Amino acid sequence: MKRTAYIATAASVVLMLGGPVAAAAAATADTARTVPAAAAARADVTAEAAVAAALKAHPGVVQSVDRDGSVWHVDVISKDGKHAELEVNAATGSVTKENQDDNDDDGNENAALLAAKVKAEQAVKTALAKHSGQVWSLDWDDDDDNGKTYWNVEVKTTDGKTHNVHVDPATGKVTASTTDSDTDDNDNN
Repeated sequence: MKRTAYIATAASVVLMLGGPVAAAAAATADTARTVPAAAAARADVTAEAAVAAALKAHPGVVQSVDRDGSVWHVDVISKDGKHAELEVNAATGSVTKENQDDNDDDGNENAALLAAKVKAEQAVKTALAKHSGQVWSLDWDDDDDNGKTYWNVEVKTTDGKTHNVHVDPATGKVTASTTDSDTDDNDNN
């Protein structure tokens, strides 16, 4: 009986003396666990992550990606020709399907896109290798006056410049690159 009383008394003393210290240590440990999670929630979803999230929700081939405020608009063409317009939340990465429709033409409209050797993901990597920064948009462009098809990737750099990089869908090589700055409207190659 005395032994139980001693143990209870010792536990009370430990809690009284160690309680505030233990609570402070627990709060510090709790803060350490939640700060990275909060920081991750504030971190923007990159174009690459938006593409991955969109393809997970709607498998196929990405036709375009465009940042509009707090969302990424991603157009995906599935192997069976269905077109889906998806929105990816730029803060959370959650995907919502805005519109989905069947390909109205005879299937030829997106044939070159579906058959392209270099997909959107590789075009983004190629453009970022050329200009370090953040991809702001990517478009499959098959309306070129010369009849050429290419990926147009817009990369914004920390120095305020915007680089439009054309990536060949067959070779994956950069075929053109123009630069615009916020203060200068001249194009530089």
